[in-house]
Amino acid sequence: MARKKTWHQEHKDNLTFGSRLADSVATGMGSWRFIIIQTIIVAIWMGLNVIGLVYHWDEYPFILLNLLFSTQAAYAAPIIMMAQNRQNERDRMHAEADYQTNIDAKLEIEALAIKLNKLEVDKLDKIIAMLEQMEKGK
Repeated sequence: MARKKTWHQEHKDNLTFGSRLADSVATGMGSWRFIIIQTIIVAIWMGLNVIGLVYHWDEYPFILLNLLFSTQAAYAAPIIMMAQNRQNERDRMHAEADYQTNIDAKLEIEALAIKLNKLEVDKLDKIIAMLEQMEKGK
């Protein structure tokens, strides 16, 4: 028997290559690992350019480094925004799935309440019938 896919599995299956790539980049750039690696690279870059025993390829005020940061930010911002938009879409789908589950549960509870009420009425009818028979037998 095939299991029905969850909303999350359906959403994940419908992602394009670009969407998956954007999510991966946003996840990577939003991690401590990325921040630590970037900090180490920047420290090495600045250290080698300040000391520059042989060659200064980017002397103070590190214009090339600033250009690299600007380029990184120009690409990172839209990629992160795409990932956030998909997160909003996932949240909306999740909320809709929860809402549908709540509606289904409400309908099921109402059906159970009707059945319980019918059972109670049937029991009371039987008790009344038994009491009537007992009174006739007196």
